[in-house]
Amino acid sequence: MRKTIAVIEGDYSGPEVSREAVKVMKRTAEVFGHEFVFKKVLMGGEAIDAAGEPLPKASLDACLESDSVLLSAVGGPKYNGVPKEKRPERGLLALRAGMELFANLRPARVFPQLAAASPLKPEIVARGIDFVIVRELVGGVYFGRHETETVNGERKATDIMSYSESEIERIVRVGFETARVRGRKLHSVDKSNVLDCSRLWTDVFHRVAKEYPDVQALDMLVDNCAMQIVRDPSQFDTIVTENLFGDILSDEASMITGSIGLIPSASLGKTSCGMYEPIHGSAPDIAGKNMVNPIGTILSGAMMMKYSFGMGTEAAAVEAAVNKVLDEGYRTGDIFSEGCKRIGTVEMGDLIASRIG
Repeated sequence: MRKTIAVIEGDYSGPEVSREAVKVMKRTAEVFGHEFVFKKVLMGGEAIDAAGEPLPKASLDACLESDSVLLSAVGGPKYNGVPKEKRPERGLLALRAGMELFANLRPARVFPQLAAASPLKPEIVARGIDFVIVRELVGGVYFGRHETETVNGERKATDIMSYSESEIERIVRVGFETARVRGRKLHSVDKSNVLDCSRLWTDVFHRVAKEYPDVQALDMLVDNCAMQIVRDPSQFDTIVTENLFGDILSDEASMITGSIGLIPSASLGKTSCGMYEPIHGSAPDIAGKNMVNPIGTILSGAMMMKYSFGMGTEAAAVEAAVNKVLDEGYRTGDIFSEGCKRIGTVEMGDLIASRIG
């Protein structure tokens, strides 16, 4: 099978982790008899440097013409003074919108080898942490009207959150379908005691729930959910929520796993051409030092093979290789503990690639 993959290397440590993910995907293709063609695409800070804007039209076109997109991380202190409409993050939002990627899947799972790295108490971790947050990606306050004006001599800022029934229904369905192939338990997270958007969300959620009698449908307020994720994360299987809440909760969930460098994500839409990226940032403080953990990006490549290419066996082989390397005691600095073997970014990529097949 031949697939073309657009690679957005990103900024600061982004190119380091993307290179290791590409290395592992090339090895997987070799073992399983596929051909992956990788083409570099500019987006974020490097696009600003080269073309003066965070997402040139040629970059969006290249992504739309590809079978899938692999993204590392964009942004960093170099671009803090850039006007808001030109910031690297605006390129990411525009790419999601341009590709019509409305659903973001972020797993939160503790690797058994790294249970001690979780900041939670051992007795909480022992109950098991393995859930997925399904986040709406192209609506809500991030895509609403943003305005700062002067009123009565002082600045006033306004950000608009809005959702239509159809926008809610399509992401809720992704939540139910995801829960159906997992533990058949779905929490809808909102703020329906305050927000009209959330009250509409709840109405649509329970209407759609009637079509999924095999899935337990539950409601939870977002502030309670934030507390429950650290009190007893084992109660969750699948969570579906809107854009802002999903952004915050998924970052919280990533930290209870032990390191933000371990977690992949998938952004999906109407077609199989998804975008896959680790949830961590560009890590400017350790960029170029062979220190950043590439596992989240490598596992994002595995998610691509599974969700966009239908290569479940190949994805499982990558996941097994990661587990084997961790079993052997190899660790990057963010997950290092006494008695383990400390290695760098490149070495971790080499080891994982060598364990495939």
